[in-house]
Amino acid sequence: MTDGLSELDRELRDVARRVERRIDPGATAMVVSIAVLVLIGAFLLPWIGDVAGWSILVGGEWFGILPRLFTITALLFGVVGSALALGLRYWALAWVCAAGCGISTINGVWAVWSRQISVPQGAVGPSIGLVLALLAIVVLAATWARIALRR
Repeated sequence: MTDGLSELDRELRDVARRVERRIDPGATAMVVSIAVLVLIGAFLLPWIGDVAGWSILVGGEWFGILPRLFTITALLFGVVGSALALGLRYWALAWVCAAGCGISTINGVWAVWSRQISVPQGAVGPSIGLVLALLAIVVLAATWARIALRR
């Protein structure tokens, strides 16, 4: 009888540990999904002049390191990380997405700033895709922070 109770206790502790590592984003999962779709759509729009975000991502056009760094971090944390975190629902992945999207937000602000300060020297400023991607990443950072801090 004691062996059965100790085995049941061990099994319940294992279940509790698995539940503690998981998140339930609830209705905010829809916000994350929409923001990811907006971010993917922003990669198809012009970011700098007439050059699309995917072209900057793959290195087709060179406008400096900051726009390229933003495309990489936005894709890595905003699209891939968010998809993994929503699919697997691990608490640690929610934290990684919150921190990564926060870093990507800083990179995005730098990318927009770098394009704006170079306009007086004859360069092309940021286009709608870059600004839309920055807004989507800000929403993702705030949403993932809210989900991760909910526990």
